[in-house]
Amino acid sequence: MGNTETSLGFDGEGKYCSEPPPGSSSYSQFCRGRCCSSNGGKKLLTPQPRLRTGFFSILDATTLPQGAIHEACTSAGAGKYGKPISLDAKLKVDLIVIGSVAVDPRTGARLGKGEGFAELEYGMLRYMGAIDDSTVIITSVHDKQLFDDIPLEKLQVHDVPVDVICTPTQVIHTNTTIPKPQGIYWDRLSPEKLSQIKILRELKRRIEQETGQTLPCGPSEKLPPTAERRPRRQRG
Repeated sequence: MGNTETSLGFDGEGKYCSEPPPGSSSYSQFCRGRCCSSNGGKKLLTPQPRLRTGFFSILDATTLPQGAIHEACTSAGAGKYGKPISLDAKLKVDLIVIGSVAVDPRTGARLGKGEGFAELEYGMLRYMGAIDDSTVIITSVHDKQLFDDIPLEKLQVHDVPVDVICTPTQVIHTNTTIPKPQGIYWDRLSPEKLSQIKILRELKRRIEQETGQTLPCGPSEKLPPTAERRPRRQRG
C-alpha cells in the first residue's frame, strides 16, 4: 500500500449500466455487491451520476448511521452519505466493478451504453495514480448479456475491458489481452461532453498548466438524449 491513504473498491457508473428494474435479479445482485463491499470492512468509491454534480465519493460503513447501509448502497444514498474527494486525493483502488450492457466471455470485450462515462471515470483514476494495468476489473451481468462475437476491431482505445464476469450462475475469468486505457484520450472527447462535466474541465486546465501545452479536442457530437441536461421546472 505504500503511502496511500486508503484502499478502495470502485463501482463503475454508480449504478448498473443496463438499468435493470428494482426487484429484478440483476439489480439485486449489483446492490448486494455494493452492500457486501461496505459491510466487509472495505471502503467504496462511487462517482456522482454522469459526474455532473461532483467527482467521486467514499462510502465507509464504519461512519454510517445505524441501519443506513442499504440506503447508502443506492445511487441517492451514496450521494447522501459519501465523503466527496478531489483530484488530489491519495488513494489506491484494489478492485473496479463496472456496469455493462454486453460482454464477451472469451476476450473480456465490453459494451456499455455508449455515453463513455465509465471510461472517463477510469481515465481520471489513472491520472490520479489510483489504478494501473494490474487493477482487476469486474462486471456483473445477467447470463443473457453474454455474447461471444463482440468484434475486437470495433473497440476503441478508451474502451475498458473486463478481467472477471459475474453472472447469477457463474464466474468467468476472461484472461483478457485487450490493453487497458492509459488515461483520458482528449482527442476523442467532444466539446459537448467536456462542457457538461466540470471536474473534467478542471483536469484539462490542470494538465495544460503542468505541461504548458494545449490539449487536443475531439470532433463535435450530438449527445444522446439520456446525456443531455434537462431544464428544471419552474415552481409556480
